[in-house]
Amino acid sequence: MVVASAVVFVVSLLIGALGIYIGARIIVGERSFDHAIVTALFGAIIWAVVGYLVGWIPLFGPLLALLAYIAVINVRYPADWTAAAMIGLVAWVTVLIVLYALAAIGITGFEAVGVPGV
Repeated sequence: MVVASAVVFVVSLLIGALGIYIGARIIVGERSFDHAIVTALFGAIIWAVVGYLVGWIPLFGPLLALLAYIAVINVRYPADWTAAAMIGLVAWVTVLIVLYALAAIGITGFEAVGVPGV
């Protein structure tokens, strides 16, 4: 059970990192997948912590969690807040497409670590 959970976590993290990698490559020209993996991991941790602390507050809680996630991208990549938000948006769309394709062929469900709301 623990091994299966670890495999699901790692695969989900890699899918989330792929989204961030594609977003960062398109928006700021960053070409390091390793950097995207660490960003996805930090983003997931920050999203979870902020969501746990204030996520219960209607509208404000999820918005703060999203801003915290974008802040992680902003710190990890040489970009301003707008570019960080665009990286996050491209990551979200990319992960949505990958998860849809994987779910359509019966491999996985619609969830990934490192990209919120997917």
